[in-house]
Amino acid sequence: MFTGIVEELGEVVSLDWHGEGAVLGIRGPAVTTDARAGDSIAVSGVCLTVVDIEEDVFTADVMKETFDHSALGSLGVGEPVNLERAATVATRLGGHIVQGHVDGVGAVLSRVPGSSWEDVRIALPPGLSRYIVHKGSITVDGVSLTVTDIDDEAFTVSLIPTTLSRTTLGRKGVGALVNLEVDVIAKYVEKLVEGVHR
Repeated sequence: MFTGIVEELGEVVSLDWHGEGAVLGIRGPAVTTDARAGDSIAVSGVCLTVVDIEEDVFTADVMKETFDHSALGSLGVGEPVNLERAATVATRLGGHIVQGHVDGVGAVLSRVPGSSWEDVRIALPPGLSRYIVHKGSITVDGVSLTVTDIDDEAFTVSLIPTTLSRTTLGRKGVGALVNLEVDVIAKYVEKLVEGVHR
């Protein structure tokens, strides 16, 4: 489990393909300080398992399924990624409950700067809008954000200066792909309601 509070901007240092999967190497000085093989680290919102660590670089195996259902397939060497270690029982829940399981890939539709923030509109894959509510939580590339506007096709988030400077969302231009994870509580509620109406 994660909280959607990015700890640092990492960097993709290697991407070695083996058939349809790959071994991803990521530099992250903060997240590797206490990481061990088998630990979970969210990479731009995708929960990956640490395979090996050498100095400040960790590697993770990425399956075809992950590439097919996330924006990780568009990454290249040298690109930044948002990194967060898995939460512990002592972790402050500054964001919301994040699983690191991507529900869909969205695309940045527009960016409108304000006096000290930026409104970013993101297209929604079909079927996800029912899980998103105005002022509710959503995870975009691993960042816990509050929805400021929503319709069936897109939603808007407002990014504060800290988010713009400390995450990849400050650099994503129009057309860029982003990983989306809706609030898991909404999915549980839907499942429970379906059970009542059967």
